[in-house]
Amino acid sequence: MRFPPRATRIGAAAALLSALLVGGTVSATTADAAPTTAVAAASAGSICYGDLPSQAHDTLNLIDQGGPFPYSQDGTVFSNKEGVLPSQSYGYYHEYTVVTPGSPTRGARRIVTGEESREDYYTSDHYATFNLIDFGC
Repeated sequence: MRFPPRATRIGAAAALLSALLVGGTVSATTADAAPTTAVAAASAGSICYGDLPSQAHDTLNLIDQGGPFPYSQDGTVFSNKEGVLPSQSYGYYHEYTVVTPGSPTRGARRIVTGEESREDYYTSDHYATFNLIDFGC
C-alpha cells in the first residue's frame, strides 16, 4: 500500500493527539508547526488512513500531485465557519471533494488540509464532524 508523502508529516498531528489524550496544549516546536490548542481540536476525532473510503485515497493522491481535480471548488479556501477545526487565520485550510459514487452532486465528503503543519481532515457529513487522518495506522 502506498502512503501519500503526508505520512512523513505527522509530527504535529501526533503532538496534537498526545495533548488530547493527556490534556494541555500544543505549541509550535519547529518552524513548520503552527500553534494549536488541544481544546480547539477536541471537536475533531481521528481516522486511520486505511479506514478511509478508496475515493478519499484518490483525493489525497490528487492533492499530492497538485491535481487535476474533478471540481472547480477543489483547492478553495475552507473558512471553518462551523468552528469544528482548530482556529487558524483565513486561508490556512483548503477543501477538496471526495467523490461519492452515485451522487449527482459533489456529495458531502471532503478532505480539508491545513497548510503549515500539513494536517489532513476527513469529513463525511459536510463539515458537521471531522477526523484527523492518521497515516501511521
